[in-house]
Amino acid sequence: MSWQSPFQALVTNKFFEAFIIAIIIASALMIGVKTYRLPDWGYQSIVILDWVITIIFMIEITMRFLGTNPHRSFFKSGWNIFDVLIVTISLVPIDNADMALIARLVRVFRVLRMVSIIPELRMLLNSLILALPRLGYVTALMFIIFYIYAAVGSLIFAEINPVLWGDIAVAMLTLFRVMTFEDWTDVMYETMEVYPFSWIFYITFIFLTAFAFLNMVIGIVVNVLEEEHQRELEADPEHISIKQLHQEIQALKALIQQQDRSGK
Repeated sequence: MSWQSPFQALVTNKFFEAFIIAIIIASALMIGVKTYRLPDWGYQSIVILDWVITIIFMIEITMRFLGTNPHRSFFKSGWNIFDVLIVTISLVPIDNADMALIARLVRVFRVLRMVSIIPELRMLLNSLILALPRLGYVTALMFIIFYIYAAVGSLIFAEINPVLWGDIAVAMLTLFRVMTFEDWTDVMYETMEVYPFSWIFYITFIFLTAFAFLNMVIGIVVNVLEEEHQRELEADPEHISIKQLHQEIQALKALIQQQDRSGK
């Protein structure tokens, strides 16, 4: 047994992971507490607890580094690099006037360490990142729809309400308001007083954006999430896919048939 085995066993222990998650939650709560006015003793207590949490994070990352074989593979993971940067920058003293804002912002981002600790959250975020290229085409198509409807709305409704439809830029903002259902009926009823059939303009726009495109985005994210989950299952050495199982059954069936023929 190598000297790294105890570190590997500790960092993969469920109780140790639960302890680190509890520390991350405590760090998040401390950020919220700091937004309130505190007495001097309360502020000092928060500062001490903040340093204790930072030291615990340093010890945890050090043990993860020591438990990785070889050590250089530890930095092949982007999440490990993120954790090291966050904890290292957290060592910047908050009292330092020049670096105080950066130190406080970094302590806010320590909450993201929850993602690096919990595999399920990592998979969700990785799936969202992998879905971004596909979502880019959907976004481009949505921009085209926005642009066309904004141009039409600006040409027809500009005289009714220049604040909402004066040019194509503000018209696109108005359409974004319509898509998010933020008092969109007020906008529609205002134009319907002049153009009674203008409701067709809004209904078709909502169906194209809020319904159709939203479902497309959800479908892409779910599809990528399933692909990422399947990729992790295939990477597991203990996992046997249905295709592999089917091939093994076919091979066993052929072997049995061959033995039957030779027996006859």
